[in-house]
Amino acid sequence: QVQLVESGGGLVQAGGSLRLSCAASGRTFTSYAIGWFRQAPGKEREFVAAIRWSGGSTYYADSVKGRFTISRDNAKNTVYLQMNSLKPEDTAVYYCAASRYYSGSYRAVEFGSWGQGTQVTVSS
Repeated sequence: QVQLVESGGGLVQAGGSLRLSCAASGRTFTSYAIGWFRQAPGKEREFVAAIRWSGGSTYYADSVKGRFTISRDNAKNTVYLQMNSLKPEDTAVYYCAASRYYSGSYRAVEFGSWGQGTQVTVSS
């Protein structure tokens, strides 16, 4: 089982930036993929981005391409989500999650371990 802890959320004005961190621990997870999802009030959880720990291939939702960047630091066992040019519609609770057998899809069911979430609020 992989344990995940998110940090870095907060309040930012539209056009600003935030960097979220996801610290991973537990069993060997070098074969995993780590993803970021978000859920706004009254909406379903949606895929944001993912990265394969081995090889570093990245995947993005169309809504964040060109604005968000996912990366990893192997030495720190941490995955980051750099969010630039933030918009009010990016406001949500952001979760990181781990997938042992990631197909490259946007489906949350592929991710078996989840963090507790961190709130991101973008004011207009």
